[in-house]
Amino acid sequence: MDETAPLPLEGIRVLDLSHALAGPYCTMMLGDLGADVVKVEPPSGDHSRQWGPPFIKGESAYFLSVNRNKRSVVLDLKTAEGRAVAEALAMASDVVVENYKPGTAARLGLGGDKLRAARPALVYASISGFGQNQPSLPGYDQIAQGTSGMMSVNATPQGPPTKVGIPIGDISAGMFASNAILASLIERARTGRGRHIDIALNDALLALFTYQAGRLFATGRVPSREGNHHATIAPYGTFAVSDGHINIAVGSDSQFVRFCEAIGAPELGSDPRYATNPQRQASRAELAREIEARLRTASRAKWLARFEQHGIPAGPIQDIAEAFASPLATERDMRIEIEHPVAGAISQVGAPWKLDGRSTVIRRPPPVLGAHTTEVMREWLGDDAEAVKRWAAGVSSRRD
Repeated sequence: MDETAPLPLEGIRVLDLSHALAGPYCTMMLGDLGADVVKVEPPSGDHSRQWGPPFIKGESAYFLSVNRNKRSVVLDLKTAEGRAVAEALAMASDVVVENYKPGTAARLGLGGDKLRAARPALVYASISGFGQNQPSLPGYDQIAQGTSGMMSVNATPQGPPTKVGIPIGDISAGMFASNAILASLIERARTGRGRHIDIALNDALLALFTYQAGRLFATGRVPSREGNHHATIAPYGTFAVSDGHINIAVGSDSQFVRFCEAIGAPELGSDPRYATNPQRQASRAELAREIEARLRTASRAKWLARFEQHGIPAGPIQDIAEAFASPLATERDMRIEIEHPVAGAISQVGAPWKLDGRSTVIRRPPPVLGAHTTEVMREWLGDDAEAVKRWAAGVSSRRD
């Protein structure tokens, strides 16, 4: 993509008061879309700067993964000077994002009620584990995966409750937050007023249940542990072949008939026990045994080629390295090489959207701690002499 072309959020200022993952992931998405994101960090830096290994020349791979397209400003919010400057930066912002424990931002004088009273056009987003009205609960992804029920469905029938292999509570909360921020910015263009957005990890995970929640609400029965098989569609899941496993997703009765022909078992396609999806689902275990008996006779490559010929949805099960090396990823710019001022050449996961057929560029590498403090003060607070004076006083006191 042309690096000089404007991006959708160009000119939007985002003050990032967040740390760790949910908030930084949200603001990274806004930065990828062109927003000017200023990340406020304490003198010790975001917690995730110390999370590792791995480190790349002393830089945390974890931090690098969620903080590109941002500038870093160091402010000590434990001091009156630091808080005053942060407030001034908020007044120069379009969006503020924070993920402190509920009540903390308000105690720092940076709460949504205060800042929006001073600047009604401000869009203020708070991300926490369980919402701004649940201040006593710890807001960690692992905890929310348990309280939301996510671990109960992400398990095999005989296995223990299992967390998803990524911090899906943090990531989904960050995604939902960015979505609500964008909607609020559109509304603000019409009304001139912002919003206070309250996003909880637990809510975000509950929102992901969709049809599983629909099953619970319709039947009153708690969804069982299905493992790698679909709860309502069959055959739809993971099946063994001679050299491993593949995923197969048969989504209709006509596809099932073609699938049976593809595996050399047309009699299954005409078997009245499997004529409709509800019947196949009721006999899923028996049907899976019938299918695997055929699939184990040949390799993954052979079956995938055959299913492609017959128009059957199927695919390999890859590890992460294979996935990023696949043309499915490389031809979509999902792994991008950039240069970091300390770590050198590093890889980043590309943005998942394509705008006018092109990927958005990484305009800034993940920032070195405090690297942009002076330039941001000049750009954002140039006309606020008192705020700059307070910032200078804070810098001086740290040096003394």
